[in-house]
Amino acid sequence: MGKLRFIITAVVFCLLSVIYNSGATSAACVSGQQACSSTYGVGQIFFGSGGSLDSTCSQSYCAKQSLSETGVGLVSSSNYQAYAGFNVNREPSLQLVVNTSSVNMGVISTTSTGTGTATFSVGAYLAGGYSIYTDSPPPQIAGYTMTAMSTPAASSQGTEQFGMNLVNNTTACGAPINFGANPVQVPGPSYSYGAVSSNYGTCGKFYYGNNTEIAYSNSSSGITDFTISYIMNISATTPAGTYIMNDVITAVPTY
Repeated sequence: MGKLRFIITAVVFCLLSVIYNSGATSAACVSGQQACSSTYGVGQIFFGSGGSLDSTCSQSYCAKQSLSETGVGLVSSSNYQAYAGFNVNREPSLQLVVNTSSVNMGVISTTSTGTGTATFSVGAYLAGGYSIYTDSPPPQIAGYTMTAMSTPAASSQGTEQFGMNLVNNTTACGAPINFGANPVQVPGPSYSYGAVSSNYGTCGKFYYGNNTEIAYSNSSSGITDFTISYIMNISATTPAGTYIMNDVITAVPTY
């Protein structure tokens, strides 16, 4: 029998400065321009009967002013996107929060399946989107590495398997138990657009590839809450012991 424990960690690569230097870098604005990159500059970006682009600040607080704001929200095409509104923050950001510090999948035998879940949340503002990767070898013990599921497949007891997905799993679709969850858009699907990558997106089918994309968004997005569902099966020849995996979750913004 084997006992599997995970340590779930997060590495957030907010490579905004590197990405800017490759083409989206903020450049020195020429006279009359209020916002610019290495390629484009925009002047007169404030329109309206009142308000201010500049903040009014004290040592403790800052405020921006607006009056008669006529249009707010995201406007986009296949090539560009813009956020309208006097008080729109012009600083890009990427957020990744891993909410689970460890997962214990219990004692596993050839007639039982180990399962566990972990959650993380992602959002990207003023970005072209993001990609989320898992960047770790499968569970290991004393130089032995568990066999990862190289194609999306169902759990099979008695066969050595390690895999995961990011959707709701039910026994009706062949999962060993009811567990996991589909992505949750916060505050709702009109604001957040995170999705599961195809190899990890089928109920009752599990897969694992080191350094593979597990989730993504193709546009700026509010927060999406993701749930990772792990499974592990062993064969009669799987070495016994405590298997450890440090699952590094990496977020990469796109512009």
